[in-house]
Amino acid sequence: MSVTLHAFLVRKPELTHEEFLSYWRDRHGPLIRDTPALARHLIRYEQHGSLPGAQAGSDFDGVAVQVFASWDEFLAMLAEPEADLMREDEKNFLDSDKLQILFSEDVVTMVGDPAGGH
Repeated sequence: MSVTLHAFLVRKPELTHEEFLSYWRDRHGPLIRDTPALARHLIRYEQHGSLPGAQAGSDFDGVAVQVFASWDEFLAMLAEPEADLMREDEKNFLDSDKLQILFSEDVVTMVGDPAGGH
């Protein structure tokens, strides 16, 4: 059964929301996508940035969703030497003290196509 990591992200205080999104989408995401030792462990990696002006009531600038085939695949990605690149890069845009992580394995689709179609 697959394992999904949901990371609720908060930007570093010195960055605007737009600067955070730009860095996350244009630098950090491609770092993971384009590093074979990291990407090979992922089934899917999504970035969900919060809507500009719609952050009232939320402390989060975005949610990263990473899907792994198993918990072992998640641990294997973290064990890769290249995972240090990922963790070091996070210091450039994330407030790590405010990072929240949720792992899930069961997906229950109440409405719509579970494959993401309409």
